Amino acid sequence: MKPVRLTGRAAIGLTRMIGRVTIFAGRGLARVGAHPSELARQMLHIGWLSLPVVGLTALFTGAALALQIHSGGERFQAGDVVPAIVAIGMARELGPVLGGLMVAARVASAIAAELGTMRVTEQIDALVTLSTDPIGWLVSPRLWAGVLCVPVLVGVGDIIGIMGGWIIGVQALGFNSTTYLANSWAYLESWDVVSGLIKGAFFGLIVALAGCWFGMRAGGGAAGVGRATTNAVVAASVGILAANFALTGLFF
Repeated sequence: MKPVRLTGRAAIGLTRMIGRVTIFAGRGLARVGAHPSELARQMLHIGWLSLPVVGLTALFTGAALALQIHSGGERFQAGDVVPAIVAIGMARELGPVLGGLMVAARVASAIAAELGTMRVTEQIDALVTLSTDPIGWLVSPRLWAGVLCVPVLVGVGDIIGIMGGWIIGVQALGFNSTTYLANSWAYLESWDVVSGLIKGAFFGLIVALAGCWFGMRAGGGAAGVGRATTNAVVAASVGILAANFALTGLFF
């Protein structure tokens, strides 16, 4: 019966962890508007300062996607589908996923490091002593900033990625500029864009939640902060990929 007990113990532990994270996220999201100045600061940090890396990632992804689709499509005399597939691929999948992963690499680690340092230096305990709710002051603004900013980053990334494909299509692959843009617009449906933005909101929540969860639970000095940072990035990245699969199955 030992294998059964071990399996049951692991399942119960996983269920408890999911419950704790869900309650933690619910408490953070419920405190919306508690500290608008801190929310604005986090939106600047998560949104505006993440724009360069998301934009560059989308630009090179769109350009590489155009090259790959044209190369593969030529085998079946279907090279003209480049504009449509680049637009749909960026809006549905590559824009949200790559944008979320870039934000995870930059933001989840920063949040975990910041909150982890505050935890091990007892600054969070000091907030409690001063009758300040750490969840409302530290967690809620970061969660809502992630939910609000990442969809905007995804939308901007979609535009930049499609323009990257357009640049390569016109300059290197011989497409007519007007025809390329017209085909991109003709085959791109509104739900393709909206579904990507909805994904972005979920991915932003996952990134901020991973950073806050591991940062608030850090311990053991500098080594503990390092572990929290690593765990936050890994959890956010895996969570984004898993959520993308689930949302894609739900939407399409």
